[in-house]
Amino acid sequence: MSAVQLIECPRDAWQGYPIRVSTEVKVRYLTALLKVGFHTLDAGSFVSPKAVPQMQDTAEVLAQLPYQAYPETGILVIVANRRGLEQAVAHPAVRYVGYPLSLSETFQRQNTRQTRAEAEAFVDELVAYTQASGKVPVVYLSMGFGNPYGDPYDPEEVIEVGARLRAKGVPILSLADTVGVATPEAVYETLRAAIQAVPEVQWGVHLHAAPQEARAKIEAAWEAGCRRFDSALGGHGGCPFAGVPLVSNLPTEAVIAFLQEKKALPPLRTFALIEAQALLPQAFPA
Repeated sequence: MSAVQLIECPRDAWQGYPIRVSTEVKVRYLTALLKVGFHTLDAGSFVSPKAVPQMQDTAEVLAQLPYQAYPETGILVIVANRRGLEQAVAHPAVRYVGYPLSLSETFQRQNTRQTRAEAEAFVDELVAYTQASGKVPVVYLSMGFGNPYGDPYDPEEVIEVGARLRAKGVPILSLADTVGVATPEAVYETLRAAIQAVPEVQWGVHLHAAPQEARAKIEAAWEAGCRRFDSALGGHGGCPFAGVPLVSNLPTEAVIAFLQEKKALPPLRTFALIEAQALLPQAFPA
């Protein structure tokens, strides 16, 4: 069994948050999360400030993080185009550079203003830039379980796209249930097939769910063989471009509880986790 990786996602929790969160508060909260010992901290994005104004201070935030003191945690940022990619690979705090590639043509255009063909071609640049700078590319397959737009969807396409991305040199793929449409059965079947068909890739999940659905989806991914889980403390956040307010990120607390039952929880600093949770009202003000 491969080691479990927990990816904490305050960036996804913040990006659509309606109240502006100050740079100071972001730095305080992210620093607290660094102390917990997560595998990866999804900390920001280099994207258009017009599209995602909450992320316009990402470079400033990263510059103030004591990331060197916590080398077990790699910082990840999201990019949507070459300009963002250049900013990401130039920043010393960044270890992972993520890019959202959608299985829905409509959502790809909404999210990155690219066609699917353009987006897949951009992955070549993602791989080239990250390899040249010592970073690691991560591709998120958004709308990975279907979409609300009526665009064609076939689970087999997850395998086809995954194989093409692996051939391009992408080592990590995260299958995203962007609008929370996946049933636990779909999570299991799609992931299981993908892991078996493209085993060279490390497959993860970035699931959105209503609170009552979270555990079933976590368990389905686990039983399919997934060992990489994106989540956010308190279950905050979700994609601002998806337009579905009733689903959110998987609560990190639910993922931790599940992994404790399985006796598979990676070592985390419990007191640091409690301290980070205490900052949630500041990080996500009412």
